[in-house]
Amino acid sequence: MSVAGVTRRFVGTPLRSDRIGETLLPKRLALPVFCSDPLSSVAYATEQIILVLGLGGLALLHLTPWLGAAVVLLLVVVVASYRQTCFAYPDGGGAYAVSRDNLGEDASLVAAAALLIDYVLTVAVSVVAGVAAVTSAVPALGDHAVALSLAAIGLLTVINLRGVKESGRAFAVPTYAFVFAVLLLVAVGLGKVALGHGLTAESAAYGVQPEGHAAGLALVFLALRAFASGCTALTGVEAVSNGVPAFEEPKSRNAASTLVIMGALAVVMFAGITALAVLAKVHMAEDPSQLVGTPAGYEQRTALSQLGLAALGDGPLFYLLQAATAAVLVLAANTAYNGFPLLSSVLARDQYLPHQLANRGDRLVFSNGILVLAALAAGLVVAFDAEVTRLLQLYILGVFLSFTLSQAGMVRHWTCEHPVPRRKQALNATGALVTGLVLVIVLVTKFAQGAWIVVLAAPVLFTTMKAIAGHYRHVAEQLAPTASGVTMPGQVHCLVLVSNLLAPTLRALAYARATAPASLVAVTVTDDPEDPLAREWLDRGVPVDLVLLESPYREIVRPVVRYVRQLRREHPGDEISIVVPEYVVAHWWEHVLHNQTALRLKARLRFEAGVTVTSVPWLLGAARRTVDAQSQR
Repeated sequence: MSVAGVTRRFVGTPLRSDRIGETLLPKRLALPVFCSDPLSSVAYATEQIILVLGLGGLALLHLTPWLGAAVVLLLVVVVASYRQTCFAYPDGGGAYAVSRDNLGEDASLVAAAALLIDYVLTVAVSVVAGVAAVTSAVPALGDHAVALSLAAIGLLTVINLRGVKESGRAFAVPTYAFVFAVLLLVAVGLGKVALGHGLTAESAAYGVQPEGHAAGLALVFLALRAFASGCTALTGVEAVSNGVPAFEEPKSRNAASTLVIMGALAVVMFAGITALAVLAKVHMAEDPSQLVGTPAGYEQRTALSQLGLAALGDGPLFYLLQAATAAVLVLAANTAYNGFPLLSSVLARDQYLPHQLANRGDRLVFSNGILVLAALAAGLVVAFDAEVTRLLQLYILGVFLSFTLSQAGMVRHWTCEHPVPRRKQALNATGALVTGLVLVIVLVTKFAQGAWIVVLAAPVLFTTMKAIAGHYRHVAEQLAPTASGVTMPGQVHCLVLVSNLLAPTLRALAYARATAPASLVAVTVTDDPEDPLAREWLDRGVPVDLVLLESPYREIVRPVVRYVRQLRREHPGDEISIVVPEYVVAHWWEHVLHNQTALRLKARLRFEAGVTVTSVPWLLGAARRTVDAQSQR
């Protein structure tokens, strides 16, 4: 089977451009497509709060419900703010579009850089967290975390290359299964507590050795760091506002409704898990060796896994929870698989990223963006050895930077309305203030733990996008037609590059003669002054003069370039046309068996002013079929 055949088998048959309307999403599919990331984040947000508070010992765990309440309040504010963005910007674009229209180019590129980095981290963190859920249930797989993560990224990439609607169908069942499993866990766990049966995590009896004495400013810093870690529950909230054009009509209303449903589910699930973690006394440590009283060979389970065992027991419901958690954490990366290609296509359209990212593939998705995202995320997984805690330190900084810029832009946006909607403006102003405060907290508390990498990467990406835009502006200026039009060349002088007198060479010579140039010569490069090609040329009576360029060091490209430049000096104002015969093999793997001299010559000659290069291909398979057909006649 050919490469194209294999691709079709995995990706599917191409779709016509006029079928793009068939890819629009109803709310039931949009929820798993755009909201799997914020919904799945509740699986580890509470755990991250407990892990950070554990650095100060068990005494600090009483702060968990207060920090959880702060995260819930923040989530409500952000969801309400982005709901307004869905109506104000029905064409999508999210933080980038809002910032571009209201805050200027630089602010929009800062938001775009933050979002692009966040999308890459979303894939890496989600996949690694999903694999962690699997290895928590089956510890024997722990040594294969990197390989499992890369396999998951590969699977997600293939599914998304098949199209948005197909990915929505594929991810709907795991997403809804996770929501059901977590709500069941919360209901059963709280029910046991209400009935007096109690709820005890397997780690409740273990102590935590603090890293140091937390008091005063150190206590405040640790609490703020724990809050910043818990804010991972907000990742991906902006994806719905970015993807409004992907919804069925009425687009804005359906997007806003989906966002509200997602917010309600996320609040209930996160609050429920946090309450259960406090009631069941879940104790965890970033370094499991800090746990006091653990038996030999103790493997620390995730917080959600411990709650599942305590509430559901070691039975089918527990493994349903683990399987659903692992699936949705991996599939949460789909939020980024929709957001990154969409945003990169908008940036490419606006000349800030390579134009290839704006092209839709066979399945009407931005295939190049999907592949770039997969490659970057896979690199992160390998670089950080599939450790979710290390990757999370890089996470959410870009999220809150884009949140802040988006809400600040919306405040400016409402000033253009007459009369100004004060209530809407106040809501976005609150969102900008709160998310800006959280941004500062995240930056300060996570900088030394790895956030500095994002702080460094964002300006690099910002500068790169500015440079790309500058390049495209320069190209546009160079390509713009002048008032006097294009000067016609006086004459065209043609030379054919030859190395033999085989069929491809004769066809190239015939083509060159058919163009009727002012002068025509054949040129060959040789290290032998008595090259037998000259004798064969005379014997065959080829009606074109042959020029031998001596090259004692066996170079080919440089002697040809020197000869072309000599012709340019001899014929100023004229055009030099170079004809290159080349044969094309039937199979891609056969290229490695042949010299690629023609490719090197064309690559070098294209930089010569006043020179055009024409390839005359000889298709080997087609040529053989033509000869056979002629012989049969």
